[in-house]
Amino acid sequence: MTRTVAGDDTLRMAVSTTRLAALAAVFAAVLLASGCGGSSSSDTKPAEDWANSVCSAITTWTSSVRKTGNDLRSGSVNKSSLSSAVNEFQQSTKQLADDLKGLGRPDTASGQKAQQSVDKLAGEIQSDADKIKSEVKGASGVAGYQKALANVGVTLTQMGEQVTNTFGELGNLDAKGELESAFKKADKCSSLVKQSG
Repeated sequence: MTRTVAGDDTLRMAVSTTRLAALAAVFAAVLLASGCGGSSSSDTKPAEDWANSVCSAITTWTSSVRKTGNDLRSGSVNKSSLSSAVNEFQQSTKQLADDLKGLGRPDTASGQKAQQSVDKLAGEIQSDADKIKSEVKGASGVAGYQKALANVGVTLTQMGEQVTNTFGELGNLDAKGELESAFKKADKCSSLVKQSG
């Protein structure tokens, strides 16, 4: 028997999924503002190709997060639908982390340091997604959902801070503006530039 979550809890879940979409938008905007990124691959790519790959990964992740949030808002929210949404978020975030790690580094003066910073971020966001999944999986009853949602909100805020801090750091590494220029020229970044502008 599936138990439907009370109206106040549905609102909290909608707010949490809105935070996911906001996190995706913040991620894209901060990335574009700083014009940086990186990965664990040892391959070096021309900066514009690298920027296209970063933007493609972010766009895919953002679309997935939005779809998950919309699916959750449009249906009856219960443990099964919430667990499914969290699984989708976790898989999307894992894919983003893998994509970021697999990019190689941009062929710029700060490429190696950018790569190390983004590798660290990829690990952090994956860990956060795992934590969110664990919170929801352990929830039971209305009080359990409320506690899980509160903890999910804290973790989402933490993710936003990690993204902001990492890309602020990367912006400081790009003293020559090479990556910023690459992001502005990259075709796959045009929709993100419009969204953040």
